[in-house]
Amino acid sequence: MAAKKSGASSWAAFPHDAKAFTYVGDALKKAWPKLHAGDCEPFPDSKRAAALLKAAGKAAPRLDADALAEALQDAWRAFHRGDFKAAFDAGSALGAVGVSAAVKAIGIHATYLVDEEAEQLNRYEQAATLAEAAIKALPDEANSHYRHAFALGRYSQGLSIAKALKMGIASKVRASLDAALELEPKHAEAHTALALYHAEIINKIGAMIGGLTYGAKASEADSHIQTALRLTPASPIAHVEHGNVLLLLDERRNEDAAADAYEKATKCKPVDAMEALDAAFAQAQLE
Repeated sequence: MAAKKSGASSWAAFPHDAKAFTYVGDALKKAWPKLHAGDCEPFPDSKRAAALLKAAGKAAPRLDADALAEALQDAWRAFHRGDFKAAFDAGSALGAVGVSAAVKAIGIHATYLVDEEAEQLNRYEQAATLAEAAIKALPDEANSHYRHAFALGRYSQGLSIAKALKMGIASKVRASLDAALELEPKHAEAHTALALYHAEIINKIGAMIGGLTYGAKASEADSHIQTALRLTPASPIAHVEHGNVLLLLDERRNEDAAADAYEKATKCKPVDAMEALDAAFAQAQLE
């Protein structure tokens, strides 16, 4: 999958106040458990960096563990304060070991701050290509697989259902999510994505065909989103996607319950720029 690179001029700035999301020095490590409750990304200290360098082998950047740790922390600081282009550039520059930060940065930015659909698709495609390289270099990292599923899932949402199914995207997303959860069973964002997988297939092609062809079940959608909510009750996106799952499964019957889910998302206190965007999206659904 080849994708055009995104131009620097097209990176819209984070539209909210980011003062509370600037994690200078040791503040990043202290806040890390909250910042990464959803994706279980390990804190990139020197020990973690050394393990990544060893695992990535020839795909690793030519840095020592201390330098890599500092570079990864700076990439994540940029992401959390909403400087998504800086996070993407910093992560991309580190090759496979920086893909987790790079894909999350370009993916979240494309979701909320890119209006043109063609450009969104281009960025998701670019993200998926990066994630594919990470899977090859770091197959034992849950987020190598999760970022791949995230990017492909977002990409498929911009296509017709016929095209997405013809390309086999659903099966690829499912395989990557299964791999991520096998490596990290408490990966809340992967549980959320798997809930959406089941719900979107049922919504697009029906429960019977979706179940027979892709194993899609409403009960599985509910089970996975409930797991995500249990793991990350303070995360706006868990509540947002709960609302989305409810609407995908039965919009008429679940309209009020979905509104309640969006309302819960707006009441979560964002810990970074991504969560601020998630909460703002939820608020927009209520207006």
